[in-house]
Amino acid sequence: MSMGIVIKNIIPVTGDVITPEMVEYTRKYLQPDTELRTVQIAVGPPSIECEFDEAISAPDVLRLCKEAEEEGCDGIFINCYGDPAVKAAREYVDIPVFGGFEPSLHLAMGLADKIAVITVMNNVLPLIEGNVAKSHFDGRVCCVRSIDIPVEDLQQHDKVVAALIAETEEAIRVDGAQAVSLGCTAMVNVAEDVQAGLLEKGYEIPVIEAAQAAVMLLELEARMHLKQSRITYMRPPER
Repeated sequence: MSMGIVIKNIIPVTGDVITPEMVEYTRKYLQPDTELRTVQIAVGPPSIECEFDEAISAPDVLRLCKEAEEEGCDGIFINCYGDPAVKAAREYVDIPVFGGFEPSLHLAMGLADKIAVITVMNNVLPLIEGNVAKSHFDGRVCCVRSIDIPVEDLQQHDKVVAALIAETEEAIRVDGAQAVSLGCTAMVNVAEDVQAGLLEKGYEIPVIEAAQAAVMLLELEARMHLKQSRITYMRPPER
């Protein structure tokens, strides 16, 4: 009998931003024998809303990545759309690693030509725009926008849904967006309502929730025995 997949869900912030309900929503589409083990950094920022926050979260994220590999986990989800320490972790461990950014865009690009990313605060925009450029997604991501709501306030469901619908309408009209990637992994349990609200306004477009996309892609890569290229992600030199 084959063993199930184990994915380590690393929360790269110290704040109380991920609830058990959010974790359950994240694992909604995983196979029944896939386990999602959640752990949180002990040292770092309360939330990630800029490059500085990412940088100070990285050491403890990498420590937990190595622990996950040593425990025998099959994949690692660094639970943030900014992808803090993702590339470093791919060099450091020998199992697949994703943040929230790449998987949601890979999924969206199979559904539409022009993708809008809609995130939390304005100060996150340069971080995501930089990730778009580094990942060579420039030609497909038509805009990066924010709803100007901090991570700590994302549990105000109706307010967040209304803001996301309004910003997506602008992205469609102004930027030609044809699909949406929700640009924060704490934006859970809203994608369905945003998609339904847009449909009521006559816009039939997919809305991708980043955390679900990430764990689904990790599960797929683990089951297919795939991991990062050692040509792209060379191991750190021994010193």
